[in-house]
Amino acid sequence: MLLLLVLLLLLLLVSPLLLRRFSPLLWPDLLYHARLLRALLRFESRRRRRPVFLPVDRFLQQAEARPHKPFIVFEGQTLTYRDADRESNRIANALLRECGMRAGDTAALFITNQPAFILCWIALAKLGCACALLNTSIRDDSLIRSFRCCRGAKVLIASADLQAAVQQVCVPLQQDGVCVLMMGMECSGMRSLSRAAQESSDTAVPAAVRAHLTNNTPAVYIYTSGTTGLPKAAVITQTRLLASLAVLPSIGVTHTDVLYVTLPLYHTAGFLIGFMGCVETGSSMVLRRKFSASRFWDECRAHEVTVVQYIGEILRYLCNTPQRAVDQHHAVRLAIGNGLRADVWREFLQRFGQMEVREFYASTEGNIGFLNYTGRLGAVGRVSFLHRMAVHYALIQFDTEREEPVRDSSGRCVEVPKGQTGLLVSQITHMAPFVGYAHDEQQTERKRLRDVFRRGDVYFNSGDLMRMDQDNFLYFIDRVGDTFRWKGENVATTEVSDVLSLLECVAEASVYGVCVPGHEGRIGMAAVKLKDGAEFEQKQVFEHVSRLLPAYARPRFLRLQSSMELTSTFKQLKLKLVEAGFNPSMTSDPIYFLCEREQTYVTLTPNIYQQILAHSIKL
Repeated sequence: MLLLLVLLLLLLLVSPLLLRRFSPLLWPDLLYHARLLRALLRFESRRRRRPVFLPVDRFLQQAEARPHKPFIVFEGQTLTYRDADRESNRIANALLRECGMRAGDTAALFITNQPAFILCWIALAKLGCACALLNTSIRDDSLIRSFRCCRGAKVLIASADLQAAVQQVCVPLQQDGVCVLMMGMECSGMRSLSRAAQESSDTAVPAAVRAHLTNNTPAVYIYTSGTTGLPKAAVITQTRLLASLAVLPSIGVTHTDVLYVTLPLYHTAGFLIGFMGCVETGSSMVLRRKFSASRFWDECRAHEVTVVQYIGEILRYLCNTPQRAVDQHHAVRLAIGNGLRADVWREFLQRFGQMEVREFYASTEGNIGFLNYTGRLGAVGRVSFLHRMAVHYALIQFDTEREEPVRDSSGRCVEVPKGQTGLLVSQITHMAPFVGYAHDEQQTERKRLRDVFRRGDVYFNSGDLMRMDQDNFLYFIDRVGDTFRWKGENVATTEVSDVLSLLECVAEASVYGVCVPGHEGRIGMAAVKLKDGAEFEQKQVFEHVSRLLPAYARPRFLRLQSSMELTSTFKQLKLKLVEAGFNPSMTSDPIYFLCEREQTYVTLTPNIYQQILAHSIKL
């Protein structure tokens, strides 16, 4: 008996070592799935409540449970949960009085990162209104069309620092009957919501005004690939918004954490993970207008930040700052984001300390996401058994030349084995819905892939090529189709092509993204065929793209061609163009570079090319 007890004791002592040696992922798997299961059970419990439990109800719970806890810290100003509750009540009551906003209405926010963005969203949510989050980089026609994309929107709320941009579109919006409000002083044609809120009561908005909303009611519209006049507003329902509350708790974030948010709040990551994550966990949020590499760690230290958000570019920028003795003197324990290259990941941890990095994969409109909860370098996620139970997905063969999935003799798609690259598709079901884009059935249908593995099934086409290794880790390989990503923004190639085609000298344009060593994503480039007898007016082209495109979408390189190469199905053949990139030695075609200093397109010489590679020229 004594021998048996000794053996059992020895087994207990050595079992952790054996598990670490032969099954090193068991403990991370168990911990993550325990947290995820708890979050999912909470989500399902809330989803079944009647009347419907909304994300704004979670905020109200936090305001009651932690009234004096800092909610937003911004430029020396601190708003507690109670402060945010009362201020949002004033804004909601002002919107009722000024514009007659009612449950089911839609308003658009055109506000930079500041507390007003969050307070306005909470106010609109209390009224039961949907909210369109406009990209603050867009101007002129793009701004008007983005607003009109959400048909029925009756109010535009803008921050004072965007007053000039709003004034340019104020007249056409008012002709449409839109109420234009400014978070600041009144100016011509625009009323001050700030003043109206100050004059309003902070009486709570009765829950009854939003009681008739359902889980499928649109809550937020987030724009994707809307770089010019053809924006796509992805519909985020109340259920999808509620589900996003589970992200931060699943990786161990609690009310004791302080989150540093530098990403734009109009983006999915900043809004759903940063802002809504704090609403769920009761954390404090240190909010910044714009990311600053030089101020990043100083502010983290000053506010005792424990969790930071990133996109790949942010961590690269931090690694490129001059080294300091205090680089590892901070309280940050966790970084969550996407788009992080393995080499930058490794350098970041070596320089700034061994914190947890949680890389994830998701898209604004998509119905599937993955999380690398173990910290495996370079992976965007790890497949879990809960995933397999809830969502049916696959990596399928994809013909990059024809830009379409490969189908077998029976017309069905072909799944790739582990270790090979394939297109990620996810079945559209009740558990994994794809709502699509607001009032744009054509674009919504383009994301649906039909008859994938059997007749009648429908899958969401992610447009992303991925690879799964033998340990079920997923790696992002590339984006296919008509979009690429630069500076953290999606760029729609067809829309940029349309802008170039408006030029008198251009007969045809093919837009694509090319890699730049040392930079995340792909930078915009276009192959252009001029009309017969036309001259390439460098200055005119620069002014044209600068006026109609936001900075991240402007093609930085233009390659003039005498003809466009087409596939057998008459699609523009971009593969060879992408492989050649912007290296002037790879082609005899003239290549031009968008030079912001000279405000024109200049000939891309070997010297300029080398300066770009050496990062002497900022892109």
